[in-house]
Amino acid sequence: MAKAKTVFVCSSCGYESAKWLGKCPACNEWNTFYEEKVAKAADGSFLADKKSNAAKPTSLNSVEAKESPRISTGVGELDRVLGGGLVKGSLVLLGGEPGIGKSTLILQICNQIKGEGKVLYVSGEESAQQIKIRADRLGIQNEDILFLGETDIDVISDEISQIKPKLVIIDSIQTMYSDEISSAAGTVSQVREITARIMKICKQQEITTIIIGHVTKEGNIAGPRVLEHMVDTVLYLEGERYFSYRILRGVKNRFGSTNEVGMFEMQNEGMVEITNPSSVLISERDDNPAGSVIVATMEGTRPLLIELQALTTSTVFGLPRRSANGIDYNRLTMLMAVLEKKAGMALGSQDVYLNVVSGIRIIEPAVDLGVILAVASSFKNISIPTDVVVMGEVGLTGEVRAVNMIEKRLKEAEKLGFKKCMIPENNKKLLKDSYKLDIIGVKNIQDALKVLYTNPKGKKEE
Repeated sequence: MAKAKTVFVCSSCGYESAKWLGKCPACNEWNTFYEEKVAKAADGSFLADKKSNAAKPTSLNSVEAKESPRISTGVGELDRVLGGGLVKGSLVLLGGEPGIGKSTLILQICNQIKGEGKVLYVSGEESAQQIKIRADRLGIQNEDILFLGETDIDVISDEISQIKPKLVIIDSIQTMYSDEISSAAGTVSQVREITARIMKICKQQEITTIIIGHVTKEGNIAGPRVLEHMVDTVLYLEGERYFSYRILRGVKNRFGSTNEVGMFEMQNEGMVEITNPSSVLISERDDNPAGSVIVATMEGTRPLLIELQALTTSTVFGLPRRSANGIDYNRLTMLMAVLEKKAGMALGSQDVYLNVVSGIRIIEPAVDLGVILAVASSFKNISIPTDVVVMGEVGLTGEVRAVNMIEKRLKEAEKLGFKKCMIPENNKKLLKDSYKLDIIGVKNIQDALKVLYTNPKGKKEE
């Protein structure tokens, strides 16, 4: 009896090798290769002959192209990220950490598209009773939702062809398997094969499909990177697990922009849309303590006003502690070095803590000036007025650099009733519209600190 052919596959990127390797030459990951048998075709070869079903070349000029119709999900924030709704026959991949709210959001979508047709919910992780308990908690009453607890792709394909639903949900892609591949469910080969089968079905029958995917500890969708290349849209549901706010971000979209984000709040009744996130994020800022400042940041094309809080206190150890929550730690230490060098603040004996309120994570450098002023405010015990918004990137020499989308940030601050706005001087020179705001332009952090010292709202240290 002939020995079955085996290959070694990298579980991180899908690279195949004839022998085991300690380090993958494609993605440079260590100890990711596993052995996998190659299934033989009916004629004994390792590659089946599929020439009979091969596509024929077509003249591009003869193809009739028209705008694909969209299906509204009934969730405004999701439609915003998708570019207007789900495109008929598209394949959408939704990823996120465990417990972040992926299945909850999908169930709400299933309930909102009443009257559009049948919805087939395929789950390999939960039973019908578990899905029903969640549906009752969310108040879902849609007779068109059909549940299928199955992991075999052949059975799933037959049911899809028979029912012909309007929308198919696969929860999750890592639990599905095909008998044609000998490896376990969730491996690179299985995920790649299952996605290819689902893509073929949804494209041929014009069935919209949403695939839920697990993520790795680095935050990437588990499986080969080719998985994201195969689908039409890739969405990530982000947010701290123990905070209520969630951000839906599109990282790939063949039918719309990837600059849009949607914001939700996890409540007992499910994922609730936040149509005006800035007012929610700063709603609990009643008093005016030292070390608190409002900054204007961008999530895609949406401006957000978020509160930053800083706390400085004398260290009791020889080595002062630095802590950053919601912002890059290295960015905080760099800005503190700028404060020490260019503003003469003796922070070497201070423990410094920085927190972005509400669990939102900021990666944009436009909040640098807000971090500088928040730390200085706490260190000097001077409160920043509550009607001031701050924005600007800070360089290593202490200069305040211009930021993008300044008009949207100013209009958001104006809409929420703020009176003053501190922005880079270069941005102020290029402003075309008139605003009700008192706009203060600063060239460097010394100018910004002068404004803070000349308008004190707290007790200044001697």
